[in-house]
Amino acid sequence: MTSSARRSPRSIFLGPSAAVLVLAAAGCSLSDDRPSVPVPTPSAEAAAYCEALHEELPETILELERSDPSPDSELTAGWGDGAIVLRCGVPRPAKMDDPQSEGVEADGVRWMLEQPEGSGPRFTTTYRKAYVEVTLDSTYAHDITPLASFAGPVSKTVPDKL
Repeated sequence: MTSSARRSPRSIFLGPSAAVLVLAAAGCSLSDDRPSVPVPTPSAEAAAYCEALHEELPETILELERSDPSPDSELTAGWGDGAIVLRCGVPRPAKMDDPQSEGVEADGVRWMLEQPEGSGPRFTTTYRKAYVEVTLDSTYAHDITPLASFAGPVSKTVPDKL
């Protein structure tokens, strides 16, 4: 046998390993195309309220199907591939200290409005034992209708602070 026809044991081992790595990388990128959302780290008390809320959230909002973001967590939920994203147990926004901050009420639940640069509105519940944040894409820049879908579940599972 000539040296060009022989395989070294090392090349036999590396060939399949490289193929496995390529397949694994392809599998990861194809199977997890959901939007990524930072998962909050609330207190144990707030996390318990958030877990209860997660069970009560609707499957559709404004005809948008539920499609939770990655990573999987009972502290996050989504609809319409990121058009509406909910995070429960977020820290109290500093903007709540601003007496000029804007707020809205949707079916008995009060929300503070923030308008981050280059994105849609972000609403955070006020006067609740856990802060619930809902981010809407720019399609809903002037529409609080999605918040009404959260009023019942929030009222039922996250008690008032007052």
